[in-house]
Amino acid sequence: MIYTEIKHITRYKGLGEHLDKLIDYLTSHSLEELKNGRNEVDGDYAYINCFEYETLPEEETIFEAHEKYADIHMMISGKEKMGVSDVSVLTITKEDKEADYVLGNGPTENYVTLKPGAALIVFPEDAHKVKIMADGGAEHVRKAVGKVLVK
Repeated sequence: MIYTEIKHITRYKGLGEHLDKLIDYLTSHSLEELKNGRNEVDGDYAYINCFEYETLPEEETIFEAHEKYADIHMMISGKEKMGVSDVSVLTITKEDKEADYVLGNGPTENYVTLKPGAALIVFPEDAHKVKIMADGGAEHVRKAVGKVLVK
């Protein structure tokens, strides 16, 4: 897990060729110009999903993890709290290898607040719980998630 400001994202170039392509895209494009849905960067090697939703009480959220992709979570508007735990501490409740996700429950080892300007990079070992209300009340958010093939 890496929690940083988007303005510092170039420090993480060199960790992988596909991550480098996504970082280059982020430094030359505005998140606000993304359309909802999939935004192409480099085919299935690197792309950005953009969507909107309402945050939820933590007890209504669940952990997810991916085996093939790292995610870069970036808030465009609004804020949410995110939980991160090593996938090994979860009880897996659902797995779909083709869609590249596992869902599960377990203890939250770390929390971060994702707000505009911040970026949370999670790797396959980093299960992440999204959509958690940050300040005790539901909030409408618009979010971008960069997907980077790592396996």
